Amino acid sequence: MAPLGKAISDGYDGPPDVDSDTKVYRGDVDPEWTVGHVPNGGYALALVLEAGIQHQSSTAHRDPIHVTAHFLQATSIAPFQVRVRTLKHGRGFTNILADLVQQDRTRIATHIIFGTLEPPRLAPPSRYARRVPLYVHPSVAVETRMARPWGFKHHAKWAGDPHLRAHNLPDSPARRDVSSTTVGGGTLAWGAWFELVGPGERVTPASIAFFADTFLNMPSLLPRDERGGLVPDQTWFPTITLTISFQAPIPPPSARHSARTVGLYSTGTFWGQPQGRHDAYVEVWTAPSDLGQGIEKDGWRENQVCLATATQMALALPMEVNAGRAKYDAPPKAKL
Repeated sequence: MAPLGKAISDGYDGPPDVDSDTKVYRGDVDPEWTVGHVPNGGYALALVLEAGIQHQSSTAHRDPIHVTAHFLQATSIAPFQVRVRTLKHGRGFTNILADLVQQDRTRIATHIIFGTLEPPRLAPPSRYARRVPLYVHPSVAVETRMARPWGFKHHAKWAGDPHLRAHNLPDSPARRDVSSTTVGGGTLAWGAWFELVGPGERVTPASIAFFADTFLNMPSLLPRDERGGLVPDQTWFPTITLTISFQAPIPPPSARHSARTVGLYSTGTFWGQPQGRHDAYVEVWTAPSDLGQGIEKDGWRENQVCLATATQMALALPMEVNAGRAKYDAPPKAKL
């Protein structure tokens, strides 16, 4: 039971085993970084990323650039292996395959590209550069409740952006009726400042996988009469695929950039059947300060950097399925 940084990096119990071209990293899933009874998908992917980062640590290509993950089966609170194999080593990039395995079953299969991250070329003051899409500075942001069955709530806190929530109201200018000639529309948005509160917590490349999977999705943001009976706090949203593109290196802590807080922004557009399949787009940004700290200064948005963008496909299932998943993976009881 540990803060996020330790739950990721301290999960490995020694040097990797070497078998042919595959290195095997072993560890234990922390029991607190869960949604209901199942490990958070982003946390589980962070374990895979950390193994890949260790695998590449002595090479010229140390930075994760892009990861595509397929969640073949929910992970469990149990020992795990990450089996890493180099697929291709080139001049600019190294491609590796990394699978998280539990109980001899592949739970997560990933393809990760490593290379060298550099500061973005398209940045302010360019008029074409994207700025952090949150309205409220962390120093004045109001902490909001984490309502979901997240086992890690005491390790973190967040402050949702009220301006983005207003975007989702039925009478918002973003909503359009059937007679409107406006093209597109319909997208829901959400954003928040997210702070890790454990001692010594830091934003790391591996932890970005967790941040990219921690947000309020489209089914949760819809008005109650549009949800078709779905109750967010009684629903499990398992990730099926998750793709992360790392956009910039993490800046060192300074008066401009927090060490433990990030800005999260997400949008969702499509939700349908079967099994409540829906999409999400997420951006992970640096933050100018921790919640309730710092001073709002002119131009603070210009100094923030988008660390990563992510897209995912997820489902909407009853929490009973989540609990059943845990029972399925429980070790058999010893006979008396």
